[in-house]
Amino acid sequence: MRLRESARLAWRSIRGHKLRSTLTTLGVIIGVAAVITFVTLGVSLSAGILGEVGAEDASTVYVWASPPDQEGGPGQGAELVFTPRDVERLNDLEHVEAAFPWSPVPTESVAAGNETVPLRQGVYATGEAYLDPADVGEGRRFASGQREAVINPAMAERFDRNVSVGDEIGVTVPGVGRQNATVVGILATSEGQSPFEGFGSEPRAYLPADPYYTALAGGDEARYYSIAVRATGVEDVDAAREETRAYLESDESDASEFLGDDLELTLQTSEELLDQLRTVLDQLTAFVTGIAVISLLVGAIGIANIMLVSVTERTREIGIMKAVGARNRDVLTLFLTEAVILGVLGAVGGVLLGAAGGWAVTEYADLPLSYPFEWFGIAVAVGILVGVAAGLYPAWRAARTDPIEALRYE
Repeated sequence: MRLRESARLAWRSIRGHKLRSTLTTLGVIIGVAAVITFVTLGVSLSAGILGEVGAEDASTVYVWASPPDQEGGPGQGAELVFTPRDVERLNDLEHVEAAFPWSPVPTESVAAGNETVPLRQGVYATGEAYLDPADVGEGRRFASGQREAVINPAMAERFDRNVSVGDEIGVTVPGVGRQNATVVGILATSEGQSPFEGFGSEPRAYLPADPYYTALAGGDEARYYSIAVRATGVEDVDAAREETRAYLESDESDASEFLGDDLELTLQTSEELLDQLRTVLDQLTAFVTGIAVISLLVGAIGIANIMLVSVTERTREIGIMKAVGARNRDVLTLFLTEAVILGVLGAVGGVLLGAAGGWAVTEYADLPLSYPFEWFGIAVAVGILVGVAAGLYPAWRAARTDPIEALRYE
């Protein structure tokens, strides 16, 4: 019997028991779909976040002080310890091209024209160098010491009449009141500019720390959550990091009075910070893959069980096939083909479901969709392996059926 004829007979058997076949492949579908969904999420997250790390990000070291046992993402548990004087002194270090503060500004709302929208997060006080000129889609960066602002497209579109370059916005700070700023630039994208902000497309506004933050926080007494230090080159990152740490931990810095057993410095580049995220994603994918393996095992058992039932139900058919000349190899190929078809159907269904799941989660997380196509091929290969492994024993048992006993079977 040719393979094509075996496939035709196997397909006819599967179509004759549609519900049973569908339920049989459910375990494979769920397992493959789970893996495809999470791998798609991981690849899309990498494309959306890790792809944002450019040359300047690679040479920038982010610094914050937090409790020694603090866990979480970048800046988690950061305390207000760095002063404007610390920033000024860091700018004088040999391997530091620029140092600038970064602190979120607590706000109640943002206004443009006669419209006011509530906004508790998304306004940041920082230095001019924090914004890459290449990321400014319209206008320019703000200048330190000026009452200017740069916003992202999501913030501009937050109002009924889009905010443009030259418009004035008002940021209302609790206990202080409204602070006005002229919009001098709009970023090309709404994604975050550093790991501190996250990389989602949220409304954001950037103000110069001088005058906004220093005026609000008491001039030279102001304290920042974090500092970014840009090295003179990628090859100088380690030297800039050591110089920064040496200064901040010395008695010369204002931050040193808070450092010790309660707070310790963290100095990491964007790539190092994002490596942590990549590690978390890899661990999550491995965990989900482990669950998927269990699901595939259950699916394989289901296929094997159904194939054994099918062999029993078709004992008389096997006897007739052998009576008209079918060999053991033909019977084995027939049932093995049926098991493989069930495995492949489960894998294809899982790929389609996983692709839809991947699209849904990336849409929800507002990430660029990027499919791991190599995993689609792996899923189909796994489906074939599951079919072969699950169908081998039932097919072998069918092939060894005695034709005389089979013809007597009722």
